[in-house]
Formats: sequence, structure tokens, C-alpha cells
Amino acid sequence: MASEDIAKLAESLAKTKVGGGQLSFKGRSLKLNTAEDAEEVIKQIEEFDGLEALRLEGNTVGVEAAKVIAKALEKKSELKRCHWSDMFTGRLRSEIPPALISLGDALITAGAQLVELDLSDNAFGPDGVRGFEALLKSPACYTLQELKLNNCGMGIGGGKILAAALKECHRKSSAQGKPLALKIFVAGRNRLENDGATALAEAFGIIGTLEEVHMPQNGINHPGITALAQAFAINSLLKVINLNDNTFTEKGAVAMAETLKALRQVEVINFGDCLVRSKGALAIADALKEGLHKLKVLPSAVQNCKYIIKVICELSNFSDDEGEEEDEEEEEEEEEEEEEEEEEEEEEEQQQLKERGQGEQDLMTPKKIIGSQDSTPVPSPPVDVATFLAFPSPEKLLRLGPKCSVLIAQQTDTSDVEKVVTALLRISSVFKDEAPVKTAVHETTDALMKKAFSSATFNSDAFITRLLIHMGLLKSEEKIKAVPSLYGILMTLNHMVQQDYFPKSLAPVLSAFVTKPNRALDSCSFARHMLLQTLHQL
Repeated sequence: MASEDIAKLAESLAKTKVGGGQLSFKGRSLKLNTAEDAEEVIKQIEEFDGLEALRLEGNTVGVEAAKVIAKALEKKSELKRCHWSDMFTGRLRSEIPPALISLGDALITAGAQLVELDLSDNAFGPDGVRGFEALLKSPACYTLQELKLNNCGMGIGGGKILAAALKECHRKSSAQGKPLALKIFVAGRNRLENDGATALAEAFGIIGTLEEVHMPQNGINHPGITALAQAFAINSLLKVINLNDNTFTEKGAVAMAETLKALRQVEVINFGDCLVRSKGALAIADALKEGLHKLKVLPSAVQNCKYIIKVICELSNFSDDEGEEEDEEEEEEEEEEEEEEEEEEEEEEQQQLKERGQGEQDLMTPKKIIGSQDSTPVPSPPVDVATFLAFPSPEKLLRLGPKCSVLIAQQTDTSDVEKVVTALLRISSVFKDEAPVKTAVHETTDALMKKAFSSATFNSDAFITRLLIHMGLLKSEEKIKAVPSLYGILMTLNHMVQQDYFPKSLAPVLSAFVTKPNRALDSCSFARHMLLQTLHQL
């Protein structure tokens, strides 16, 4: 380490806050790669008597540095609070699990009894959960009250691993006569979806001591919401329920309403942007009136209450019947319009198939074999490029065969920026983490964009502008409907920007717009973080 770097590190560490049993390196932007880099941090940890809280947020810790810091923590048995959010900035995902394992093992060795563990804003994905799985199952977490894992990209797999670890912790701690009594659980923006949420709901039902649950923006639909509602009913001490920006629909809302009737301590409910529908809204409204006498919906009613209660919900005015019929009519009209659009799309697809001699009758009607009573369906015909681009799906992309990338690149007019952007968005819309689909998307993207960017007439500046407009990140005078989800294009861009054909001059532009606050980007926080991390490393 250069002497000037050491001087900067020493100056930064001089600002370290110490007090109340807490040692804080928060926001110091320390880059701790090697054991040497971490020497001063280790020294302060070792010299701190009665260390109860360690703050490492806003720094970046590598595998080697984590090992030596862990060694220092092995003697800190009084440590109770680990504020370790945002401490792997710029690290590869493969670096994070071993670093977490080292730190977790140190806490176990020290005999620490944690009260709070915060690993939020670390994009470690499902594998990262494996990194602290052993810690969660150990006696160090039998006393855990607050677990914060916001914006970690855990996904369904990570949610299941986490749920299993919590159940195991509860089982082991119960055997010791002191069951895990978790109070606060935070796991927003993690793509948990129904399966991840359902697994966690099972753990919540076993634990039964939760007071706050924050799980916004997880892509949870009514099956997952229903499972959570059933688990919440067992946690009678719940005060805060934050499920913002998930999709309840009527089924989930009705299930949650039944749970709310049984709860008496709830102070904050955040069901904003949850598509509860009219009947769901009415069910929740009735539940609030029947079961939560302290809970008030209108701000004017809250002002004179003993308890300040915040309700953010898509339920307009519970105490006023006025406008309900209009709302229902509007929703019915919207649903009818959606159905009509779907029917039109289906008809258009069938028409295209018929024009290619692959009509609905050929696709769906079983053909009888002469002399046999059995009907043998005709195998699905191969898909062509035009059909895939008109109605993209992972299956259709794979059915194009091994030459799909060449075919799409050949049949796309790369002299037309708009056509290239449209093709790229259609290809990326089918992105999945599954190997065959992921590979097909990457190869097809590479073939298309290599052809485009290598053309002397292709305007790369116009391309990035049109792409940002279609992503809803840049306004346009034209009425252009933004893509419904940015996850696929963000993950595809994460691959694309690393390729030699991608003009590095576009990276700052892309980074600037992806960094800006945007609701659509917030719902794809993991993909956004991955792309920004990659752009930062270019």
C-alpha cells in the first residue's frame, strides 16, 4: 500500500466515531482489499473494550481483509449489533459469500449473542445467503431480534434458504429453552415472489413474535400474500406491516383483511400500489373498522388520536360511499380493455400463422391415423423470426434453433435504429436466469448489436436515446409506451456493455440515466445494481 494511501486511510479513520459501546466506520469509503489495508481497522477493533456494535456500512471489504477483521472479532464476545449494510461495493458476487462466512464464523467462535444483523444493500444473491446461513443457525443468533436484508437480490432460492435457516434457529434455540424471538424482519426489493414469500411465511408462523415486517417490491402475488396473511395472524404483536408494491388482487386482499380483524396492535399499514381491487379494498376497510379500533384512515381523523398511525393504501375514502360505483365501473372498463387487447393480440398472432400456412386448425386439430381410433396431434411447427419478434417468449426463442442469433441479426435492418431497439427489447424481454434461455438471449444480442455497431452508418447516440425512451427513462414528444418490465433489458445490458463491440462512450450516458430515481428501476433493484456495478468497473 502506498504511503499516501496509508495517510488517507489514517485521516479517514481519525474521523471514526466511538461511543456507547459502538465502533463506527460508517461512510468512510474505505477500500479494504488486503490484510495490510485492514491493519488500522483491526487495531481499533482489538483495542476497543466492550465492543457491542460495529458499523461497517459504506465501505468495501474484500475476502482477505474480511478474514483478518474476522480474526479480530473472535475475541469480541460482547458484540450484539452488526451494521454491515453496503459493505461490498464493487465486489464480485463470488467474493461476498466467503467474506460473510469468515465474519460469521468469527462471531460464532467469539460466543457473541447478536440482537441485530443488518446486511442490506449488498447484492449477494442466493449464494450470499449461504454465506451467513451457518451464522443464522448458530447460538450467536438465538437472541436475534432484528434481521435486515433489504435490497440483496436474494430471489426465490435465497428466500427459501433464509426461511430454512430461521426455522432451524428457532428449533435449536427452543431446545435450549430460549426460542428465537425475532421482532423486526426487513427484506424489501429481493424478488422473493410467491415461493420465497411462502417459505418465509412458514418461518414467521413458527416464530410468532414479529412486531414489524417490511417486504415491499418483491413481486408477490395473491398466493404469497395469502400465505403471509395466515402467518401474520399468528404474530399477534405485529405493529407494522409493509407490503408496498406487491400484487394482492381481490384474493390476497380478502385474506389479509381476515388477518387484520384478529390483530390489535397494528399501527402502520402500507399496502400502497398493491392492486387490491374494489372488493379487496372494501374487505380491508371493514376489517379496519371491526378489528383495529385505533387505526384511522383519514389524516383529519388521525390528528386528534393518541397514537399517530400512518395508513398508505389504495383504498380511497372508507367512510364515504360516494364514488365507489364510479371506481368499480372504471376498473371494469380497464379490465374489459385489457381483455380486448389480449384477444386482438391472439387474433393477430393466429392471422400471422395462417398467412404462413400454419393456421389454428393445423396447430390444434388432432389428425387421425388411417385404421386407428387414436388421434395423434401434429407436432408444433418451427417458429420463424417474425413470429418470435411479434410475440416473444423463451420457448419460441429456443425453438428457432441453434442459429437463432444469426437468423435474427440477418433479418433485422440494422440501418434503422428504431428497428434495432425494438428487436433488442423483444429479445431481452424473454431473459431468464436459466442457462439455455440466458445463453440464447446473450448470443442473439451479441449477433444483433455487433452487426449494428460495426456498421459505419449506425448512429450509436441515436440508439441509446431511443433505447432510454422505450425504457421509460427519457421523455419524448412521441407517445411511446415503455416496456412493462426493465429486468430483462437491464440484465441484457449488463452483458452487452462488457463486450468489445459496445462503444464505451455510451457507458456514462447509460449510467447517468440508470442512476436516476425511477419507480420502474426500483422494482428491478438487483438488475439495476448489477448493471451499475459493471458500468463502474469499465
